[in-house]
Amino acid sequence: MRKGKRKGSSHSTRPISSEVASICNLTEEQVEGLIVELAKRGYTPSMIGMILRDQYGVPLTKLVIDKKITQVLKERGLAPKIPEDLANLIRRATTIRRHLEEHPKDMFSRRGLQLVESKIHRLVKYYKREGVLPPDFQYKPEKIIIIP
Repeated sequence: MRKGKRKGSSHSTRPISSEVASICNLTEEQVEGLIVELAKRGYTPSMIGMILRDQYGVPLTKLVIDKKITQVLKERGLAPKIPEDLANLIRRATTIRRHLEEHPKDMFSRRGLQLVESKIHRLVKYYKREGVLPPDFQYKPEKIIIIP
């Protein structure tokens, strides 16, 4: 939902090959064990992926174990109740709301809150349609508090 005209290039790129890299010398069981251990420590799936990439040399877990990190966490019952991207947007909306309580005339932040909450509503609608969220889930900004 980028509004600007320039293309961004400051993102990480995926490995080109579709086979397991020679750098990764971990077995499937070791990688799954690391994923479960890191999830029990409280890391999010994206942080787990970055730790596996940077510290253990696992380029993509899908190449090693044929599953995504969230699939492994769902099998073990450690998956977050709310998807990570939605939780991050809700956290951003709560910080903007907190800012607007102190600065009620900040119209730029009010517009930013409208944009973030519209993204939240679109994501909730998508996740309900895909069956990730229950059909009775509703985003109510007054009641949802996500602690970082």
